[in-house]
Amino acid sequence: MPRSRILALTCLVVSGAEWRQFRGPGGSGVSDATGLPVSFGAGENLVWKTPLPPGYSSPVLSNNRVFVTAHEGPKLFTICLELSSGRILWRRESPKSLVEQPKGPNSPVSSSPATDGANVYSFFQPFGLVSYGPDGEERWRLPLGPFNTPYGFGSSPVTEGNTLLLVADLDTDSFLIAIDKDNGKVRWRMERPEATHGYPSPVVYRPPGGPAQILISGAFQLAAYSVESGEKLWWVNGMAWQAKAMPVIGRDAIFVLSSMPALAELGIPQKFHPFAQMLEQHDANRDGRLSRDETPDAEMKKLWFLFDLDRDDHLSAGEWKVHQARASATSALFAIRPGGRGDLTASNILWRHDKGLPNIPSPLLYRDVLYVLREGGILTSFDPASGKVLKQARVEGAVGAYFSSPVAADGKIFLVNKDGKVAVLKAGADWEVLRINDLGEDSWATPAMADGRLYLRTQQALYCFGKGD
Repeated sequence: MPRSRILALTCLVVSGAEWRQFRGPGGSGVSDATGLPVSFGAGENLVWKTPLPPGYSSPVLSNNRVFVTAHEGPKLFTICLELSSGRILWRRESPKSLVEQPKGPNSPVSSSPATDGANVYSFFQPFGLVSYGPDGEERWRLPLGPFNTPYGFGSSPVTEGNTLLLVADLDTDSFLIAIDKDNGKVRWRMERPEATHGYPSPVVYRPPGGPAQILISGAFQLAAYSVESGEKLWWVNGMAWQAKAMPVIGRDAIFVLSSMPALAELGIPQKFHPFAQMLEQHDANRDGRLSRDETPDAEMKKLWFLFDLDRDDHLSAGEWKVHQARASATSALFAIRPGGRGDLTASNILWRHDKGLPNIPSPLLYRDVLYVLREGGILTSFDPASGKVLKQARVEGAVGAYFSSPVAADGKIFLVNKDGKVAVLKAGADWEVLRINDLGEDSWATPAMADGRLYLRTQQALYCFGKGD
């Protein structure tokens, strides 16, 4: 395929004060905003600051509104602020409170809300979906779950036309659901039996001349579904066993970062004997399953929740098959040609890169350069057509853990690490650091941008920075 066909161009962006979902237009992390500040902080280019309860979810923007979710102890909230002033207009409590804190570092509110320009749609794991109008009146609620996922939820809802879409990749009973955003009625629900727990939000792909599709990066597979019917249209196998990053769409390629530590890095053996052999050697009561006590590996017993997918305290042949797949799965950054029907694994992978991959941040495609941000503040730029590494270096002054994904606008890239260090980079194949700003507060959220202003959420507040009028 000629370079001109493979070359991935910047995704579509929306003008004006619009950043309606997690990572903005199409989940791309790219805005056409201009005049964004390079230097900012408590005493510099601060338009407003509003204290908020904590939460890992990211702000979304539209029509002089900012929406976020937050929690105070077990209580979960949707909060609406005035875009121009940061004044809190209203806050509404979720129909159900948190019952159990998720394992690991996750938050009770990691799913970002979505807005259609007027209304807001929030997901809370203890309950499901709830929609509010611009003035805070509840429009509808849709209970979902229970959700069998050990580390909590991460996927955020997105809108496409009159449809609200949500993916729930769980250890059992995974599904993709389409909802009429005006009345909360389920249009269709597609089960995803091949998926185990994962965290990426769905991405809407609009093929030239064709109807919209939903892309889901999941365990072992990237899959595309029809927005209209939920039919599974095509898929590519070979991904890692747990997904976190969202796919990024270019003109002729989809970029998928699928990265998860190998089982050996968790202390689990990479090789699994056939299940029949395990039963023969260790199934003491001959019930055709392995209990925790019958399982010989000590490290597997410690991480039992990763293996006992249906939480019945036994391993079945089906669960063993998943573990064998995990043992052979590998991490990589993929460039995939979209389109076609069925299994496209053998034909549609354009290139793959398998070194120096991050765990959580999603890739960024901006001005014909693909960026991948690794923990420790290591940023790699790629030629999106060939997969060639253009530059790899540490973002000095902003090292450490990264849970936020990179975003770009105005010729700049913005990176936010967990400690609240915000690196502003000059975009390009040979990117360079322009400034390191320090908010002095932990931050897990991805920034939002619109109309020359940058919106940054920490665990203590929401900030709006801009150069002023």
